[in-house]
Amino acid sequence: MQYSDEVMDHFMNPRNVGEIEDADATGLVGNAKCGDIMKVFLKIENGIIVDVKFKTFGCGAAIATSSMATEMIKGKTLDKALELTNKAVAEALGGLPPIKMHCSLLAEQAVKSALKEYYEKHGLINDDNRHLFDMLNEDANDHA
Repeated sequence: MQYSDEVMDHFMNPRNVGEIEDADATGLVGNAKCGDIMKVFLKIENGIIVDVKFKTFGCGAAIATSSMATEMIKGKTLDKALELTNKAVAEALGGLPPIKMHCSLLAEQAVKSALKEYYEKHGLINDDNRHLFDMLNEDANDHA
């Protein structure tokens, strides 16, 4: 299996690893089929993600997609972070082998799971943004 230089860089030197003790929101997703588990921690101030950390148990692609996803939302507004897609994460990494695309989906779901928690805590879910969380209402832990 051939990984891009960008995937290898984010696997060997992951960004934003760790946890935020006083996180404003966390998201945890996992895939029982492959054993990957991702947890994302968000620190939010004035509608901006000022800090983001992750802990991932999984393969190199899972670690690389977690790292890239956190880089892509850091410093962004909540609305911009909600636009994150697994396709964008994979493209930013220079592509993923088809058998590893589920890792980018888990990264997207982990971010959106944390955002959903924040939105629910603050009464921000409405008819205009509810559809952005729909993927989490399916059995998000069963995508492979």
